Amino acid sequence: MTGKPLAGRTILMSGGSRGIGLAIALRAAADGANIAMLAKTDTPHPRLEGTVHSAAEQIRAAGGEALPIVGDVRSDDDVTEAVLKAQGEFGGIDIVINNASVIDLSGSLDLDAKKYDLMQDVNVRGTFMLSRAAVPILRDSKNPHILSLSPPLNPTPRWLGAHTGYSLAKFGMTMVTLGLAAEFAGIAANTLWPRTTIATAAVQNLLGGDRVMAASRTAEIYADAAYEVITRPAASCTGRQLIVEDVLTEAGVTDFSGYAAVPGTPDSALFPDIFLD
Repeated sequence: MTGKPLAGRTILMSGGSRGIGLAIALRAAADGANIAMLAKTDTPHPRLEGTVHSAAEQIRAAGGEALPIVGDVRSDDDVTEAVLKAQGEFGGIDIVINNASVIDLSGSLDLDAKKYDLMQDVNVRGTFMLSRAAVPILRDSKNPHILSLSPPLNPTPRWLGAHTGYSLAKFGMTMVTLGLAAEFAGIAANTLWPRTTIATAAVQNLLGGDRVMAASRTAEIYADAAYEVITRPAASCTGRQLIVEDVLTEAGVTDFSGYAAVPGTPDSALFPDIFLD
């Protein structure tokens, strides 16, 4: 792909202060994209890097324009405000990226009811409400996209039984996205998920610590795949449950070694992500 297809285009993202969301934002910023970011991280977290403000600084340094919006995707007022602010600041919205997500891998008997509700509210309801609020503005875009960072539907006993509450929340994000693709012709709506774990705070803190981090890929592989998806013509790519590595393979990438969190780690030694058989 030549040129800078995202130059001057506007992305509205939930979350994104760090990790995969920030990597996607920085990849788009290299084109000169505008990034409006709705996130709760107004002040630094004691155990997690980044705020919505530090993310905005990085986006600007990478060549993009940034609009940090402190808010919660669970709040309808905050969602409405984010959409209106993005439209007011940049003149429209071309892409919505549903990045905000809560993870809890507890079994059903151990999962706190409040955490179950939180996962449903952020992952499923947040994806629906933010996307829905942006649809009237997306319709005016020349190449509108909705991209949700969620897995393909795979309701096998292995994954439903592993962590039923979290599986419901992530599959719910995917169902929302596929439903929007079917309902709103002309707006591309797809999901994207990796084959291997990605070196993020969630992997470090919840999935396996240093051992799994060392067997993961960097967030840049997710960012490069997302870039490929949201720069495709909307009419040619919608309603799909996409896999990061497959997207990049279709784009001509044949060597993934540069994405290893620990240089030199062979693909065979990488840790497979959840939800994929």
